[in-house]
Amino acid sequence: MRILGLETSCDETSAAVVEDGCRVKSCVIASSQKDFERKGGVIPEDAARKQLEVILPVIRKALDDAKCTEESIDAIAVTFGPGLLGSLLVGTTTARTLASVWKKPLIPVHHTLGHLSSTWLFSPNQSLNPNPNPSPVFPILTLSVSGGHSDLWVRSSHISGTLIGSTRDDAAGEAFDKGAVMLGLPYPGGPALAKLAEEGDEKTYSFPNPLEKEHTLDFSFSGLKTSLKYLLRDLEKQESIQPLRASIAASFQFAICRHLCSTLEKAINSHPDIKEVHIVGGVSANERLRMMTRALGEKHGIIVRWPSSLRTCTDNGAMIASAGYFLVQEKPEMLGAEFETSATANLEKLLDHSPENTARKATSQKSQNARKQVKIS
Repeated sequence: MRILGLETSCDETSAAVVEDGCRVKSCVIASSQKDFERKGGVIPEDAARKQLEVILPVIRKALDDAKCTEESIDAIAVTFGPGLLGSLLVGTTTARTLASVWKKPLIPVHHTLGHLSSTWLFSPNQSLNPNPNPSPVFPILTLSVSGGHSDLWVRSSHISGTLIGSTRDDAAGEAFDKGAVMLGLPYPGGPALAKLAEEGDEKTYSFPNPLEKEHTLDFSFSGLKTSLKYLLRDLEKQESIQPLRASIAASFQFAICRHLCSTLEKAINSHPDIKEVHIVGGVSANERLRMMTRALGEKHGIIVRWPSSLRTCTDNGAMIASAGYFLVQEKPEMLGAEFETSATANLEKLLDHSPENTARKATSQKSQNARKQVKIS
């Protein structure tokens, strides 16, 4: 089954052709990141306008790169949410129009489900994953981390699973970005902070490990951000922080990764039946996080995977095509299903049919931001 995937949830405009949910025939990404560097972040209206300009050329290039035509496409998968509403509408309106003109079924895909599917993708000359073969085996513990979310999922299939932990405030990617701003680094902050950290010593400064003693699988990054703010304030009183920035960045990066990994280890210990651990989302490209999760996998004798290409760590059409394929394999009624574009789409509702979620509803408690949390037995 050959699917054209479209992703426009934020400032990227991406189209990809994927066969049978795994084989990436093409993946084209047009980003307006450069346009927003001097503005320090994404301006939603400007992002949507840029996407209107480039989406059709991006789709055409994806088809050309895959050496296929619209006639050879079996279906179109598109991100329907969550994200910036204007950007999402560019993608879903384009997808609806093409589906009508080309007479192809449309598959609505949740953005996060796309990230959860990204570890199945492979293409020639892309083998950054230490365990590219064989295919992943369920049940899987997945840590999904980006600028918009930090979630822990236990998944028994592609579309059956339970959200067992999520952030109470900032996401991990937000912590990287906000830390970068405080250090005077350019947008996008996360990659800039990671690059600066390569020159520093992560043992120089100490940051707290949030929620370390709490019986929860949730995350919290606002305290780390506050600690960095106070550290910079105190250091500036004594000397210039310019020569110290690399070690500050390294120490801050380590604190974020340690919090992610310590919570991940709690989840591993409380779910001994899992076969693999997956790290997905934009932050999964961070080399320090990869080193720490790899060590965690070796400690527990469990396979750890992340997307096989740095390109498929970030928002991309290939992950949407992959998720669309697996979605209709397990839930055929989603092929051509009606949907509404939503800036706040909830993945738990899509997975709500699973027995795990049904049981969890009866025992879950609300955390500070009304998200569910599961206590460790």
